[in-house]
Amino acid sequence: MPKRKIIIPAGMENIYETYHYAPGILVGDTLYCSGQVGRDENLNVVRGAEAQFTQAFENAGKVLSAAGATFDDVVELESWFAGSMDELKTFTAVKDRYFTNNYPTWTGFSVSGFSMPGLLVEIRCRAILGLSNA
Repeated sequence: MPKRKIIIPAGMENIYETYHYAPGILVGDTLYCSGQVGRDENLNVVRGAEAQFTQAFENAGKVLSAAGATFDDVVELESWFAGSMDELKTFTAVKDRYFTNNYPTWTGFSVSGFSMPGLLVEIRCRAILGLSNA
Protein backbone atom coordinates (compact mmCIF):
# COMPACT_ATOMS: atom_id res chain seq x y z
CA MET A 1 0.00 0.00 0.00
CA PRO A 2 1.43 3.42 -0.92
CA LYS A 3 2.45 5.80 1.83
CA ARG A 4 1.68 9.52 2.08
CA LYS A 5 4.75 11.74 2.33
CA ILE A 6 4.50 15.47 2.99
CA ILE A 7 6.80 17.54 0.75
CA ILE A 8 7.96 20.86 2.24
CA PRO A 9 10.82 22.50 0.32
CA ALA A 10 13.29 24.72 2.17
CA GLY A 11 11.77 28.17 2.47
CA MET A 12 8.18 26.91 2.44
CA GLU A 13 8.01 25.77 6.05
CA ASN A 14 5.98 28.87 6.98
CA ILE A 15 3.19 27.80 4.61
CA TYR A 16 2.83 24.45 6.38
CA GLU A 17 3.18 25.90 9.88
CA THR A 18 1.05 29.06 9.41
CA TYR A 19 -1.60 28.04 6.89
CA HIS A 20 -1.67 24.29 7.62
CA TYR A 21 -1.34 22.89 4.12
CA ALA A 22 1.42 20.97 2.42
CA PRO A 23 3.17 22.41 -0.64
CA GLY A 24 3.18 18.85 -1.98
CA ILE A 25 2.09 15.35 -1.08
CA LEU A 26 3.75 12.29 -2.59
CA VAL A 27 1.64 9.12 -2.73
CA GLY A 28 3.51 6.26 -4.33
CA ASP A 29 5.10 7.81 -7.41
CA THR A 30 2.43 10.52 -7.83
CA LEU A 31 3.15 14.04 -6.58
CA TYR A 32 0.25 16.37 -5.90
CA CYS A 33 1.42 19.98 -5.77
CA SER A 34 -0.57 22.71 -4.05
CA GLY A 35 -1.27 25.83 -6.03
CA GLN A 36 1.79 28.06 -6.32
CA VAL A 37 1.67 31.82 -6.72
CA GLY A 38 4.09 34.62 -7.49
CA ARG A 39 5.31 35.43 -4.00
CA ASP A 40 8.74 35.15 -2.47
CA GLU A 41 9.86 33.20 0.62
CA ASN A 42 8.69 36.07 2.85
CA LEU A 43 5.20 35.79 1.29
CA ASN A 44 5.59 39.13 -0.51
CA VAL A 45 3.80 39.34 -3.86
CA VAL A 46 6.21 39.82 -6.75
CA ARG A 47 5.41 42.82 -8.95
CA GLY A 48 4.89 42.59 -12.69
CA ALA A 49 3.08 39.87 -14.66
CA GLU A 50 6.13 38.15 -16.17
CA ALA A 51 8.07 38.26 -12.89
CA GLN A 52 5.08 36.92 -10.97
CA PHE A 53 4.49 34.10 -13.45
CA THR A 54 8.18 33.20 -13.30
CA GLN A 55 8.11 33.15 -9.49
CA ALA A 56 5.05 30.87 -9.50
CA PHE A 57 6.90 28.39 -11.74
CA GLU A 58 10.05 28.69 -9.62
CA ASN A 59 7.96 27.88 -6.54
CA ALA A 60 6.41 24.88 -8.30
CA GLY A 61 9.91 23.78 -9.30
CA LYS A 62 10.98 23.84 -5.65
CA VAL A 63 8.16 21.47 -4.74
CA LEU A 64 8.96 19.19 -7.67
CA SER A 65 12.66 19.15 -6.83
CA ALA A 66 12.06 18.44 -3.13
CA ALA A 67 10.15 15.33 -4.18
CA GLY A 68 12.80 14.23 -6.69
CA ALA A 69 10.83 15.32 -9.76
CA THR A 70 11.31 17.78 -12.62
CA PHE A 71 8.96 19.61 -14.97
CA ASP A 72 9.42 16.67 -17.37
CA ASP A 73 7.56 14.52 -14.81
CA VAL A 74 4.52 16.84 -14.78
CA VAL A 75 1.49 15.32 -16.49
CA GLU A 76 -1.16 17.89 -15.53
CA LEU A 77 -1.04 21.68 -15.17
CA GLU A 78 -3.85 23.97 -14.08
CA SER A 79 -3.66 27.75 -14.02
CA TRP A 80 -6.06 30.28 -12.58
CA PHE A 81 -5.88 33.91 -13.70
CA ALA A 82 -7.21 36.80 -11.62
CA GLY A 83 -9.96 38.71 -13.39
CA SER A 84 -9.12 37.90 -16.98
CA MET A 85 -6.72 36.01 -19.17
CA ASP A 86 -5.30 39.16 -20.80
CA GLU A 87 -1.74 38.08 -19.91
CA LEU A 88 -2.13 34.59 -21.41
CA LYS A 89 0.50 35.23 -24.10
CA THR A 90 3.04 36.28 -21.46
CA PHE A 91 2.08 33.34 -19.25
CA THR A 92 2.50 30.90 -22.14
CA ALA A 93 5.96 32.29 -22.93
CA VAL A 94 7.02 31.82 -19.29
CA LYS A 95 5.47 28.34 -19.14
CA ASP A 96 7.41 27.33 -22.23
CA ARG A 97 10.68 28.09 -20.42
CA TYR A 98 9.87 25.33 -17.94
CA PHE A 99 8.18 22.78 -20.20
CA THR A 100 10.69 22.22 -22.98
CA ASN A 101 10.58 18.47 -23.60
CA ASN A 102 7.35 16.92 -22.40
CA TYR A 103 4.21 19.02 -22.43
CA PRO A 104 1.58 18.35 -19.77
CA THR A 105 -2.16 18.57 -20.12
CA TRP A 106 -3.19 22.15 -19.32
CA THR A 107 -6.41 23.79 -18.19
CA GLY A 108 -6.75 27.53 -17.56
CA PHE A 109 -9.45 29.41 -15.66
CA SER A 110 -10.33 33.02 -14.99
CA VAL A 111 -11.35 33.69 -11.36
CA SER A 112 -12.43 36.77 -9.44
CA GLY A 113 -9.43 36.84 -7.08
CA PHE A 114 -7.04 35.11 -4.70
CA SER A 115 -6.23 35.04 -1.00
CA MET A 116 -3.68 37.86 -1.26
CA PRO A 117 -4.18 41.18 -3.06
CA GLY A 118 -2.06 41.64 -6.17
CA LEU A 119 -1.76 37.99 -7.15
CA LEU A 120 -2.30 37.47 -10.87
CA VAL A 121 -2.04 33.70 -11.23
CA GLU A 122 -1.99 30.44 -9.32
CA ILE A 123 -0.67 27.23 -10.84
CA ARG A 124 -1.10 23.67 -9.69
CA CYS A 125 0.41 20.53 -11.11
CA ARG A 126 0.49 16.77 -10.75
CA ALA A 127 3.61 14.78 -11.55
CA ILE A 128 4.52 11.11 -11.87
CA LEU A 129 8.06 10.57 -10.60
CA GLY A 130 10.41 8.85 -13.00
CA LEU A 131 8.80 9.95 -16.25
CA SER A 132 11.74 12.22 -17.05
CA ASN A 133 13.96 9.11 -17.03
CA ALA A 134 11.62 7.04 -19.21
